[in-house]
Formats: sequence, C-alpha cells, structure tokens
Amino acid sequence: MYAIIKTGGKQLKVEAGQVIYVEKLPVAAGEKVTFDQVVLVGGEKTVIGKPFVDGASVVGTVEKQGRERKVVTYKYKPKKHSHTKQGHRQPYTKVVIDEINA
Repeated sequence: MYAIIKTGGKQLKVEAGQVIYVEKLPVAAGEKVTFDQVVLVGGEKTVIGKPFVDGASVVGTVEKQGRERKVVTYKYKPKKHSHTKQGHRQPYTKVVIDEINA
C-alpha cells in the first residue's frame, strides 16, 4: 500500500517504513506527525481524492531536524569591481512513515 501526500508545497509518494525528508515542521524529534492532505491511496484498490481523500491520513515519527548542505551563489560583474557571494542552508525534517490509514 502506498499514498501520495502533500506537504511543504510538494507531493511525495510514501510507503510504510520509508524515510522521507520534508520541509521543516514545527515538531520535536521523537514525536508523531500526521499528514492529513492525502491526494491518492493506492494498493489493491486505488482511491483518488477531489482534491483530498476523505478520512485518509499518514502517520510518521520525526527522526531529526537538520539543515542541508550549503548552496553558494556567486554573482560577478566584469570590469566593474562588483561581486556578491551568498550562502544558504535549507532546514528539513527527517520523518519515518509508520502507517497509512485509508
């Protein structure tokens, strides 16, 4: 059984026992998180939501909060003595999917 959930402006296909990385959630490590916006539930019988499946949810456990590797942007204008260097680290939440309730 699998499900497609919507979180952080993205849609992810998840299965029980899978580890996913999502946009930062305001939940501490070790706590349970429930995703209520389930777009599709598949398996023996596929159910498609309009826009979400009624009564379906995905439950997971937050394993850790972290930040991704640094992405460096560098802008340079030749002959003008102008340059800009900027770094960014996107925060994420690592979630282990426990169960899919359909």
